[in-house]
Amino acid sequence: MKDVMDKPFPAWSWSVEECLKEYKVKIDKGLSTYDVDKLRETYGWNELRKEKGKPLWQLVLQQFDDMLVKILLVAALISFILAYLHGKETGNNGVQAYVEPLVIILILVLNAIVGVWQENKAEKALEALKEMQCDSCKVLRDRYLVPDLPARELVPGDIVELHVGDKVPADMRVAVLKTSTLRAEQSSLTGEAMPVLKGTNTALMVDCELQAKENMLFAGTTVVNGSCICITVNTGMLTEIGKIQTQIYEASLEEGDTPLKKKLDEFGNRLTTAIGFVCLAVWVINYKYFLYWDLINGWPTNIRFSFEKCTYYFKIAVALAVAAIPEGLPAVITTCLALGTRKMAQKNAIVRKLPSVETLGCTTVICSDKTGTLTTNQMSVMEFIVLGLNSTACQIFHVNGTTYDPKDGGIVDWKCYNMDANLQSMAKICAVCNDAGVFCNGRLFHTTGLPTEAALKVLVEKMGVPDIKARNRIRDSKITANYLIDHEAVKLGCCEWWTKRSKRVATLEFDRARKSMSVIARESTGHNRLLVKGAVESLLERSSHVQLADGSVVLLDEPCRQLLQFRQLEMSSKGLRCLGMAYKDELGEFSDYYAETHPAHKKLLDPACYTSIESDLVFVGMVGIRDPPRDEVHKAIDDCREAGIKVMVITGDNKTTAEAICREIRLFSDGDDLKRISFTGKEFMALSASQQREILSSSGAKVFSRAEPKHKQEIVRILKEMGDVVAMTGDGVNDAPALKLADIGIAMGITGTEVAKEASDMVLADDNFSTIVSAVAEGRSIYDNMKAFIRYMISSNIGEVISIFLTAALGIPECLIPVQLLWVNLVTDGPPATALGFNPADVNIMRKPPRKSNDALINSWVLFRYLVVGSYVGIATVGIFILWYTRPSFLGINLVGDGHTLVELSQLRNWGECHSWSNFTVTPFTLSDGRLITFSDPCDYFSTGKMKAMTLSLSVLVAIEMFNSLNALSEDNSLITMPPWRNHWLLIAMSISFGLHCLILYVPFLADVFGIVPLSLHEWRLVILVSAPVILIDELLKFVGRNRKWIAKVKKA
Repeated sequence: MKDVMDKPFPAWSWSVEECLKEYKVKIDKGLSTYDVDKLRETYGWNELRKEKGKPLWQLVLQQFDDMLVKILLVAALISFILAYLHGKETGNNGVQAYVEPLVIILILVLNAIVGVWQENKAEKALEALKEMQCDSCKVLRDRYLVPDLPARELVPGDIVELHVGDKVPADMRVAVLKTSTLRAEQSSLTGEAMPVLKGTNTALMVDCELQAKENMLFAGTTVVNGSCICITVNTGMLTEIGKIQTQIYEASLEEGDTPLKKKLDEFGNRLTTAIGFVCLAVWVINYKYFLYWDLINGWPTNIRFSFEKCTYYFKIAVALAVAAIPEGLPAVITTCLALGTRKMAQKNAIVRKLPSVETLGCTTVICSDKTGTLTTNQMSVMEFIVLGLNSTACQIFHVNGTTYDPKDGGIVDWKCYNMDANLQSMAKICAVCNDAGVFCNGRLFHTTGLPTEAALKVLVEKMGVPDIKARNRIRDSKITANYLIDHEAVKLGCCEWWTKRSKRVATLEFDRARKSMSVIARESTGHNRLLVKGAVESLLERSSHVQLADGSVVLLDEPCRQLLQFRQLEMSSKGLRCLGMAYKDELGEFSDYYAETHPAHKKLLDPACYTSIESDLVFVGMVGIRDPPRDEVHKAIDDCREAGIKVMVITGDNKTTAEAICREIRLFSDGDDLKRISFTGKEFMALSASQQREILSSSGAKVFSRAEPKHKQEIVRILKEMGDVVAMTGDGVNDAPALKLADIGIAMGITGTEVAKEASDMVLADDNFSTIVSAVAEGRSIYDNMKAFIRYMISSNIGEVISIFLTAALGIPECLIPVQLLWVNLVTDGPPATALGFNPADVNIMRKPPRKSNDALINSWVLFRYLVVGSYVGIATVGIFILWYTRPSFLGINLVGDGHTLVELSQLRNWGECHSWSNFTVTPFTLSDGRLITFSDPCDYFSTGKMKAMTLSLSVLVAIEMFNSLNALSEDNSLITMPPWRNHWLLIAMSISFGLHCLILYVPFLADVFGIVPLSLHEWRLVILVSAPVILIDELLKFVGRNRKWIAKVKKA
């Protein structure tokens, strides 16, 4: 199989006879059963390989490969061991002892479940590809036609018959056309907007793009016109769709971390180092409490070790680790991203992967598809031309509207309601020589048949009809249709009026040689007329006369021919696809043609006769059609330019069309040198690696046309290697590998295939480029808000670390225990941190360049600020603990009203030596709920008796963090310019957090779990007085920060 893949069979560049000879098969016999078995041994079954997914255990383990998670895991393990040892000593082995490790483990388990669920969802793109394969097909085997052979049983060399509507089961070489034309819809594979004409002619180049392989039908595409007999060439993983599966799988292996994940990992690594250092310092500072020795002659002897004290200070180190780790951070980030997805969904951007919300904010390059994203993917007539009253004068009409909705736009300055003869002939040909239809699916208009033909029918509706009574009747019926229950059927009244007056009796199908199609129509006068539409140059060659506005027919002389050719060239230069219109009245033996029983009918069965029938034509005019740009795209492109985001168009369409659209949406200006910014996929890949990087790194927009899946993937890969954050849009199967590889894969919701949607990170509900720009702005706003709550949580954690460090350094009893710190980090800090995600967006958010993906989450000045704030948090938390034990009052507030005993600071610092103190006694004290706390052992006053002091410390910590959340509203702006009510959610969140804190204070069961007691009103006054200064400290630091920035700007200027 590997040799087969290494040497693909270039069937497109070989003749049909050579292909048949390669497989030793005859077109009228097919393969024998023996041949099929031999070929299957070589090529296997015609199905896509199921890639082995990661086993569940590996996915679970992968969720724990994160530095913060590892720290939490170690902290939980140590907490569990210490809780077990403590329970064994005291005989208290209840659930309360294990609250801390159990909560940490619960967080980690939930995190792992979410991670595994997301991983499983991510790889559905490969499954969606399998749904594109057809189930059965008509195959010639052993001289017999098997009508429904399972498609998986196909082998290279099989002779397959395909008809209109059939899904192609494998990659095939067209051998025989059974109809005059054969068209395939392959936009999902190649990005071409129109169904592609297929034939049997050999391609001249071996190494050509998929679009140039006009004699090949590809697996997963659909036959939309005609029927044929094909030779199966590639099956299974060797098909183009199989190659795409391989590319999607390889791209999924290359998926890197999002910028936020990288920053958080980097932060986790630094935090690990800091925690390790501080924990070790705490242990070393307190070594004298668990390691004793006597000094004899300067040398330590009689070394004694207290395991109990060592364990106690080890517990303090663990508490410090718990305090330093922002346990609530993952939950708050997830909540903020989830809220961001809701906001984006309201703007038609459906986010499938949460981290994508943040990644959008640092997007530096948007690689956009053209068809359906920058354009409407709905063909529209933009202008049409007919001759005036003489052969050297033209009437040019411009048409507005970009969809198949007949009411969308109209003809500019249209005053020709009575319609001259030329306009009537133009409308008649567009309406009658046409097989398309239009229907409405909800708000969107779609076409049945060829998009160009649908555009012509919409033009006829905009032109109207010359009969005033019929015109009024059609207008009334359209008004009535608005009130009907069935909105799907779109009534094309004007087209129906023309088709009733000119009834089709025969059709001459389009073919590549004459580049036209025509119908014989029975006019209301009773005679037949041939109505023709096709390529302008082809129709002009076969036209001998032209029709003027007054209905007269004059000879097509050279000046008139040159005028029409000039007008065609002018339209083509605007990216318009030109179609000519002509008719013929002198039909000879077809002048009385009525049905298949007519003697001349046999000539209509032979396409070779069509050119002679469509000769000596009367030329009427021409129309310019294209897939127009969306109205909103111009502004979106300008917004990207202002925001410092590069836009690159990567399309499967041809170079001229792509360049014309890029000019119109102002991606290119008229003076741009297109040789430096416009390439086909093949041209770009032929350049050296250094040239490719130079082109992609240069400023300004780029366009890559005729791009294949591998080209798109390579462009994305190079951009990522250069450090860009790439957003890639796409709708087809061909886009899936690049969508998977990009930092942000964006699929189209309306026109996108399931494969593209499953491979993407985000889906556009309206397929609109401007929606991407809105999503980028939202992503930037969300990142700014995430920085706000990360700063808030980190500053709070610094405060907790300093409070524990001070506790250990001073040698006083623990003023905060691990379970309390866990509660503060997870529950109390959570609501304000989440509410900071609702901060209003900066008005200049899309006027700043994209942030670099390696920009620091917290810069040195912000870190210094929060070290100062954190120091105050630590001092206030420990300070109130010391005040309760040592001072009778503070700031006029009585602290000994409950009757507790005061001690000296030196006693508090050496509380471990309490048993050696003589005459040390303590009196019972009363709690605010009336309970009396008594002590059998006076030394218990520093352990079980510290509940009130510990409650004050915890309450100060919670209050300071609430006030600190107000500081986090803005990184630099004062609360005077950014008042709290600008974000009312934050005020609500602060109320919730205070409510939760009061819940654990005043519900006895919860108070016992957290080792705290209720506070009285005057104690709450003390808590608020000690906590409030944190606002003033940060306001002063913000003022200094603003001055620093102003001085830096002045120096730079």
